[in-house]
Amino acid sequence: MLRPARNSRRLRHSGALAAVAVGAALALTSTTAQAAAPAPRHYVALGDSYAAGAGVPGQSGGLCLRSDHNYGHLVAASLKAGGYTDVTCSAAKIKAMTQPQYDAFLRVNDPQLDAVTADTDLVTLGIGGNDLAASDLGLGELVATCIAGAVVNPLGTPCKDVYHHGYWDWRTWSWQYGNDDLAERIDTTIAPQIATTLRQIHAKAPKARVLLVGYPSVLPADGSTCVLRQPVTPGDVAYMHGVLDRLNAALESTAAANGATYVDTATPTRGHDVCSDDRWIEGALPGSPAVPFHPNATGEKAMADAVLAALK
Repeated sequence: MLRPARNSRRLRHSGALAAVAVGAALALTSTTAQAAAPAPRHYVALGDSYAAGAGVPGQSGGLCLRSDHNYGHLVAASLKAGGYTDVTCSAAKIKAMTQPQYDAFLRVNDPQLDAVTADTDLVTLGIGGNDLAASDLGLGELVATCIAGAVVNPLGTPCKDVYHHGYWDWRTWSWQYGNDDLAERIDTTIAPQIATTLRQIHAKAPKARVLLVGYPSVLPADGSTCVLRQPVTPGDVAYMHGVLDRLNAALESTAAANGATYVDTATPTRGHDVCSDDRWIEGALPGSPAVPFHPNATGEKAMADAVLAALK
C-alpha cells in the first residue's frame, strides 16, 4: 500500500515540475517576443490640427499649435522611440505634405515630407479633414457655415443645404438635393491625394511602417443630443456625422490599397463627442484646453492608444 502512495507523490512532484517548466518556457517566449519588437529608430508624425493637438497644453510650433501631449508624443514616449520628429501643423491640407504652409503670408511650416528620411521606420499621418473645405479655413469653414446657418434656420439643415445644394422643387412640391460637394471632394480629391502621399512616404522611407490615422467621433449620430448643447441644428449634426464617417471610410480603403495601416479613432471615442456629458472632443465653448471641435488631452490620449493598438 505504500508504493502507490510514493508513486502518487512522485507523479504530483513531476507534474509540478512540468508545470513550472512550461510556465518558465512561456515566460521566456513572451519575453523574447517582446524583445523582438524594438523601439522605432526614427518616428515621424505628420498631419493637421487633430494630429498636432491644437490648444492642448503645452503648446509649441508657433501657429502650428503643436502640443507635447498630442498622440504622436504619447506614442513616441510609450514606444521609447530612438528619435522623434513632429512636424504636424494646424490648418494643414494635403498639399502641406509637399509645399510650405503659410498663414496670412507668413510661412509657418516647411513641407512636412521633408522630415521623412531613409532611416525613418515609423510614420503616422493624420490629414484630409481640412480638404473638405474649398477655402484655406479648412474645417473652420464648415464649422462657421453650420453655426451661422443655425442662427437663421434653427429647425432646418442650413449647412447640409449649402454643401448638398438643397432647393425647393415647386413641381413636386418637395425639398430636393443635388450633388454633395463634401462627398465629391472625398471621393475625387482627398482619397487620390492621400494615396499619392502614401506612395511618396514609402518612396522616401521604404522600410517604414506607415499608419494613416482617422478622425475621432466629433459629432454624435443622433443630432437631438446636441439640442441646447452646441450651436448647430440636429439635422446638420447628423449630416456632418455622416460626412466624417464617409471621410474615415475613404481613409481606411486608401490605406489598405497603398501599404498603410488604418487607425480607427472613431470607435474608441464614440460617446465622448462634443455633445456628450464626458467630452473628449471639445465643442464651441471648450470646457478644457483645446481648439473648438478638436480633441482635448483625453481625446489625444485615446487616439494614442488606438495607434499603439494598431502597432501590435
